[in-house]
Amino acid sequence: MSKQETPKNWRHIITWAACILAVVVVVLGAFTRLVDAGLGCPDWPGCYGHLTWPNDIKEIKTANMIFPDSPVDVSKTWPEMVHRYFAGTLLLFVVLLTYLAWRDRQAPTFKQTHILLIIIILQAAFGMWTVTLKLWPQVVTAHLLGGMATLSMLWILCERLAGKPRQLHGRYLPGIRRLRLLALTAVAIVILQIGLGGWTSSNYAALACPDFPTCHNQWWPQANFVEGFNIFQQIGPNYLGGALENDARTAIHLAHRIGALITTAIVLILSVLAWRYELRGWSLWLTGVLLLQVSLGIANVVMSLPLGIAVAHNAGAALLLLSLLTFCYRIYTMNAVIINKQEVVNVEVIVRGEGLTTVSNLN
Repeated sequence: MSKQETPKNWRHIITWAACILAVVVVVLGAFTRLVDAGLGCPDWPGCYGHLTWPNDIKEIKTANMIFPDSPVDVSKTWPEMVHRYFAGTLLLFVVLLTYLAWRDRQAPTFKQTHILLIIIILQAAFGMWTVTLKLWPQVVTAHLLGGMATLSMLWILCERLAGKPRQLHGRYLPGIRRLRLLALTAVAIVILQIGLGGWTSSNYAALACPDFPTCHNQWWPQANFVEGFNIFQQIGPNYLGGALENDARTAIHLAHRIGALITTAIVLILSVLAWRYELRGWSLWLTGVLLLQVSLGIANVVMSLPLGIAVAHNAGAALLLLSLLTFCYRIYTMNAVIINKQEVVNVEVIVRGEGLTTVSNLN
């Protein structure tokens, strides 16, 4: 291994480790939110003035005296602090990646690494505001989207650092190029759907419709969309358990269901077209991940939001987003050049991630 290759390889290894850690942080964030532990520690970044959380009787008694309006609940303090420590460790990984990027400022991933650092610093701020603003739904939703953005940036960074050549038969290239806009649209729709999911969760509207496929045994029940999507609602005093009326929560839940239908339609169309252009592995994968996520969403309703399935639904959203991002990235970084217009003989595949170029003879 040459000295020139070492920084890139180290960055790749560290980025993979950070990506795995980001998955853990996203799942822990979902768990913390679902067990209502978002305010398990009323202060930040510590917990009742502790580096971890109060454990023994004396510490709990002292904490209750200092924070009389927020009595200690150990079942909620530890999920919050474990999540904070994992998130803090992830921040350190991103700082390390930024340092390594400065050692090789000509690398194509230099700017992306710094954007990632900005995102994760903002994410830490949203984590603080989640506590100080008492679970204000706007901040909680932004915190969820920030976590997904961090994970997505790390994942794409892994893809770029891998620099693997993507090969395809030249005759499928025009069709694959036509998939690019649809793939980008699918990514955008999934991001919006994740945002709707965050808004549903932060407003405690996941069970606003307790039945499926109807809602309150109606196809279109009474719903207040104006109140449900009023993003200018005042801050506080405390949004634990939600502050909206039932009609507003029903509107949020209905919007999330409609978003799920649109997402399903777009991803299935993309999968069918991918199959048509010989990307059958991707077609099957995207369809499978989509069906898994839809199944988990339905199970949440009919089984009254069991913790395990609810956490898995959040993880499934991340998996679907990463799958679509990877598919989108790979079809955008493929560029085939037909040498012989009469018969496809040579296909040049360029991976822009690290400037790697290879020529393959495909018939």
